Amino acid sequence: MVSVPTLSPHPLAKGSSEPAIVVAPASVRPSVRLPAWLEVAKPRLIPLLLATTIGGMALTAGWPLDGVTMAATLTGGAMASAAAGVLNCLWEEELDGRMQRTSRRALPSGRLARRQAFALAVLLTSASTLVLVFGVNPLAASLSLLGLCSYVLLYTALLKPRTSLNIVIGGVAGAIPPLVGVAAASGHLGWAGWWLFALVMVWTPAHFWSLALLLREDYRSVGIPMLPVVRGTAVTGRAIARYSWLTILLSGLGVLALPTGGWLYGLLLLPFNGRLLQLSSALRNNPDDPQRARSLFRWSILYLFGICLLLVLARTPQAIASDPFVRVLTQLA
Repeated sequence: MVSVPTLSPHPLAKGSSEPAIVVAPASVRPSVRLPAWLEVAKPRLIPLLLATTIGGMALTAGWPLDGVTMAATLTGGAMASAAAGVLNCLWEEELDGRMQRTSRRALPSGRLARRQAFALAVLLTSASTLVLVFGVNPLAASLSLLGLCSYVLLYTALLKPRTSLNIVIGGVAGAIPPLVGVAAASGHLGWAGWWLFALVMVWTPAHFWSLALLLREDYRSVGIPMLPVVRGTAVTGRAIARYSWLTILLSGLGVLALPTGGWLYGLLLLPFNGRLLQLSSALRNNPDDPQRARSLFRWSILYLFGICLLLVLARTPQAIASDPFVRVLTQLA
């Protein structure tokens, strides 16, 4: 069994005199209590990971996939994500027990035994690997397993308790599902898949740090060196703005990454990026406002869902038929 070492608190950045943001637990904790075995699987994280998997599929010439391959990919991916969630809860049981926000979770509250959680993680990991190997292909299975290991070992165990850049580097775990989708659809990895991988990587810090602004007192109490704890809210607000700009710039490359329909993607992308820029700028100007942090956090989730939806819409027959580039190529042929 694994355990979390005791961590010493990290001081604020030199010269920081930020006021504490007091956030009621109800503002971040789900109001619906899930069964203990389901709670540790962190099911609320799974839909976005599956959406990026589908987004990766849409970037390939193999789109749309047949129903069996699509179902196997999503099922295997969901089980791998659930296994990673269980292992994360096991590793952070002691830490969760000391944080106000997480003290009532299934493991620290005693609603689920560690051996039961570990057995569930083993079952989910094994089932996910088998489904992806035999229902999709070994490359997709290997990437899914890599994502699981990077979340549990790279982010949770190695980076999170040691550096304020934990989510910048550890975000690789959340960026792997698009590669799984590409591998499932084509059997190999092309540059378009790596583009979506990179987009999720640069999207992650702004998304996570906006939440960390709301939870920084909880992180501070247990010595987790999240950026708002170590560097203060002003630095975090500026960092969020920078990564939002990177996300906006990189998202535009989807016009070139898509085999067809890039014009529609680029057109519909504009309001998504406009809203992201608006919210990140507002938070940079007042990083101590919890409502601005909460608004950006919520929009960042909708943003990534929206990107994946736009990728799928760009590959519809209607979008392809009206693609001006396709018309030119057809006339030249």
